[in-house]
Amino acid sequence: MTISSANIVKVELGDRSYDIHVAAGLLNKADDYLTPYARGGRLLIVTDDQVAAHVLPLIIDSLKKADISCAVFTLPHGEGAKSWAQLEQLTDWLLEYHIERADHIIALGGGVVGDITGFAAHIVKRGCHFVQIPTSLLAQVDSSVGGKTAINSGAGKNLIGAFHQPALVLIDPNVLATLPPRELGAGFAEVVKYGLIDDAEFFAFCEREAAAFFAGDKDVQTQAIIHSVQAKARIVAADEKELSGTRALLNLGHTFGHALEAETGFSQRLLHGEAVAAGIALAFRYSVRVGLCGEADAQRVTALLRSVNLPVSLQDAGAVASGKTLAGHMLHDKKMSGGTLPFLLARGIGKTFLSHEVQLDDVAAFLDEEAGF
Repeated sequence: MTISSANIVKVELGDRSYDIHVAAGLLNKADDYLTPYARGGRLLIVTDDQVAAHVLPLIIDSLKKADISCAVFTLPHGEGAKSWAQLEQLTDWLLEYHIERADHIIALGGGVVGDITGFAAHIVKRGCHFVQIPTSLLAQVDSSVGGKTAINSGAGKNLIGAFHQPALVLIDPNVLATLPPRELGAGFAEVVKYGLIDDAEFFAFCEREAAAFFAGDKDVQTQAIIHSVQAKARIVAADEKELSGTRALLNLGHTFGHALEAETGFSQRLLHGEAVAAGIALAFRYSVRVGLCGEADAQRVTALLRSVNLPVSLQDAGAVASGKTLAGHMLHDKKMSGGTLPFLLARGIGKTFLSHEVQLDDVAAFLDEEAGF
């Protein structure tokens, strides 16, 4: 497999196309990238309390070199920040600072920050612009690219949102050194996903280089990030709003995973990437159960995820519940259409496909078996 070393990936969406820059140390010269987006020598930045302590000073110091001042809105860390209450506070803050439709809001943080900032940008004054600077691995390889923005509701995850593409994405692998090992692992689940969708060679790369990746090897991390965003950019360009089914492939592990997140209360008990990891393992084991996938491939997937301390079962995820309960959470899935829920299944590593023939009763029976009931 050849992994590109190019550090600029373009998301081809006509007049809404944008570049993703990936380079270690990129944020040390953030002013080079962000100066064109500063109106009147000012930028509005949305971040969270953890990123504010570790990464925000680097951005502010860089922007000072260009005489750009910053106003900062700080969210609490965690999935709970993707709420109506925080969205209201954020939009009020943007209006207080006289946001204009031509302005660009800077989303500096993980997936939570990017999701709520992008949604706020979409709705404030009927739409302004934003720039993604993802600081978690999960956000770098997944949520910062593709324009999905949302908040959560009591009924489920990401059910209130819109497609709103960023104007630019800046990814600096150096910030991964600030992440706790658990969050790095959560992001790695999304990296592995790209290999499982349609690139068996990349999955083999992930197997081979996992130890180096977690040891902080910047070359390996940069290669993995670039390859991941290239894969996502290609899929998003082919099916921006998930109309043809192509983009749905990116949801591998998510139907099971979102049910696990719902069961654990969308909390720090189970990070999104951890839920995706368990969901991927479950999807492969279910694919074995229905005769689609060989046992050896499912075991490879489970072994890689387990080797980097990711959950691969209901027990690992802390979400042991009846199959009926977990399947009930799936009824709120955004992909539900005509009472039917499409499932991402696999015929093997690199052979994921969208099935419309899965019965939730059968999924519930499978989950009962997984739970040991």
